[in-house]
Amino acid sequence: MKILIVEDDRPLAASLRALLEDRGYEVENAYDGEAGVQYALLGVYDLIILDVMLPALNGWQAARQLRAQKCAVPILMLTARGELEDRVEGLNAGADYYLTKPFDTRELLACVGALLRRQGGQVDELRFGNTSLDLDASTLACGEKWVRLSAREFDVMRCLMGAKGRNLSKEAILARVWGYDSNAVENHVEVYVGFLRKKLHSIGSNVRIEAVRRLGYHLEAEEA
Repeated sequence: MKILIVEDDRPLAASLRALLEDRGYEVENAYDGEAGVQYALLGVYDLIILDVMLPALNGWQAARQLRAQKCAVPILMLTARGELEDRVEGLNAGADYYLTKPFDTRELLACVGALLRRQGGQVDELRFGNTSLDLDASTLACGEKWVRLSAREFDVMRCLMGAKGRNLSKEAILARVWGYDSNAVENHVEVYVGFLRKKLHSIGSNVRIEAVRRLGYHLEAEEA
């Protein structure tokens, strides 16, 4: 299961990540509300742990944006703001649970487990059009034909499939695949999109990666 932690207190974010990774979860961090929304909309997370007092967008604003864009991933709000009005605000914004700091790690892990159980079993593939992406084997398949993807190709394709036809900016793909601290530039995204287009064609996929000026990329499936 993949968890996104949106928390601007970097030492706390690191300790939460270590705690959850020690329990076998795959974890990524974002450090402000805008980045958290961009990450969450990539469609690859099973749970979002969201602080309230964040730069750029606060947690309530971020949650509202995600729900307005039909992001149904469970949100666990984790914050020092524990008054009744704050909890009501968080739940009304779209949070599934509201846990106040300081918290007991046992309660945090119990909340994480409960919210993830609502999601059902681990997803092992993503599908779009007549094509599937195997998340364990890193292969792209259409009917009897399949091709193995490199690590970067897999991550870019997972982002695009997880977006389910929504546009993803090059900046969002760069942040998700290469990381905010990377020296990678938009041309890296263009190169790997080119690789993926060739591989989709090689297996007879009806999926196309479409570019939209200033908006980035999205998937379309051709009609039979």
